[in-house]
Amino acid sequence: MNLSEAIRTRRSVRSYSPRTVDEGTVHHLLAAAVHAPSAMNQQAWGFAIVQDRAQLKRYSDLAKSLLRASTSSDPKAARYAGLLSDEKFNIFYDAGTLVAICTTSQGPYADADCWLAAENLMLAACDLGLGTCPIGFAILALNTEQVKQELGVPLHGAVVAPIIVGYAAGEAPPTPRAEPRILFWSR
Repeated sequence: MNLSEAIRTRRSVRSYSPRTVDEGTVHHLLAAAVHAPSAMNQQAWGFAIVQDRAQLKRYSDLAKSLLRASTSSDPKAARYAGLLSDEKFNIFYDAGTLVAICTTSQGPYADADCWLAAENLMLAACDLGLGTCPIGFAILALNTEQVKQELGVPLHGAVVAPIIVGYAAGEAPPTPRAEPRILFWSR
């Protein structure tokens, strides 16, 4: 697959088979991630990998609980209140691998660097025939003191980009995209 194909065919997959991504493939994805641009070459990212399904369920349950508690102040959480109350709903969509991309030091561009690494990881996964999806619902739970400690995230660091990876249970449909909105073009 060439880069243009990966960009155009990568989808946010929300249904996974029980098959687990092997360690060598995870290392391949991480190698792609660290080739992302980094402001001033700080490379202030780190990676926490979770493949223990019981641990993923515990994090999903914690995230749902925290999000339900914030529905009054978070319009997105309020929009999904019913889904977040469903015991069967897993915010990780039963994927067997979570790659939490974290900042390991503070800086004005550390979050952006993590998202650049996330895009590289997701494109590399697409190239390998794997599905991915960024899970914003997980951020609050993954940044609690206890979970950060479990994941080895430094106290001054933070989980920025939680990405699930796995084998899609079916084909994810394309999402329509608008044409680029050019706000200004000086010539």
